[in-house]
Amino acid sequence: MKRVLFLCTANSARSILAEAILARKGAGRFQALSAGSKPRGEPNPLALRLLVERGHEVRDLRSKSWDEFAGSGAAAVDLVITVCDNAAGESCPVWPGHPVQAHWGIPDPAGEGHDGALDDFALAYDRLAERIDRLLALDEARLEPREWRDAVAAIGRECEGATGG
Repeated sequence: MKRVLFLCTANSARSILAEAILARKGAGRFQALSAGSKPRGEPNPLALRLLVERGHEVRDLRSKSWDEFAGSGAAAVDLVITVCDNAAGESCPVWPGHPVQAHWGIPDPAGEGHDGALDDFALAYDRLAERIDRLLALDEARLEPREWRDAVAAIGRECEGATGG
């Protein structure tokens, strides 16, 4: 089972949404994780509300530091996906296992230019679900690591162009 870590600065909305979506859709194939460089300490209540409305289990979701997944004592991850532009621009820790890294930019549903409405969270969820569906359509077992990296990165680029973020 491949371990996928979604990163966002606060680890309160986008990365939490992505973790929940992949945990359900990729169960048995992927282990979904999320973290932030400066975690807020708790998931955004609207993110949790949306996940519950869409049938996700939220009991174990929590906002956590990426330090839990970095360093010599941490378990290796196979794929690290940044879902916010701030996290993509930050100096990331050294990840055990030399994971594939990609960026899937998703506008912050609670950030500037958004009023933090449930509709903004639903749009972020839908954009993440589209990307995750495309990830699940890949046959990573048959792809060389470089091909898989390129395919995962292409998902972010292609979906960004098609959805505006």
